[in-house]
Amino acid sequence: MSAPHTDVEQVEAANTAFYEALEQGDFDGVSALWLTPADLGVDETYHDPADVGVISCVHPGWPVLTGRGDVLRSYALIMANTDYIQFFLTDVHVSVTGDTALVNCTENILSGGPAPEDGEELGPLVGQLVVATNVFRRTSDGWKLWSHHASPVLTENDEADAPEDPESDENPS
Repeated sequence: MSAPHTDVEQVEAANTAFYEALEQGDFDGVSALWLTPADLGVDETYHDPADVGVISCVHPGWPVLTGRGDVLRSYALIMANTDYIQFFLTDVHVSVTGDTALVNCTENILSGGPAPEDGEELGPLVGQLVVATNVFRRTSDGWKLWSHHASPVLTENDEADAPEDPESDENPS
């Protein structure tokens, strides 16, 4: 396998590594892909790296998380409570300007719930469609995540389940 030769290829590889680490439940791999305060020149002697708000993350339906402590804790919780997850990325678009890169993509997520008590197999598989923006920053160790923001995509089925506007049922006089 040849090493990537362009910034776009390197960012694509870092983005892929992030999702692969999530699929494998590799907390150390996920952690290594996020910026550290030292990557940004923050002196960790005077700042607790867990509290420095140099990174941010928004999971679908969650509030904004900032700082390595909160962001990495969220991934630890997700991995501990997800028996199976697989990401099929589509509509991936990478742009690089200087030492910053932006990746927009659609996460087609397939996840499995806990196994029923009487069986050893996974519970039912659930699909979810999410759009994501991942911001990377170049470091001496390669491209690392600076921010991840993911939002659910409403499908036609979601819209059909939503209650209708009561005013639309009124007859005009």
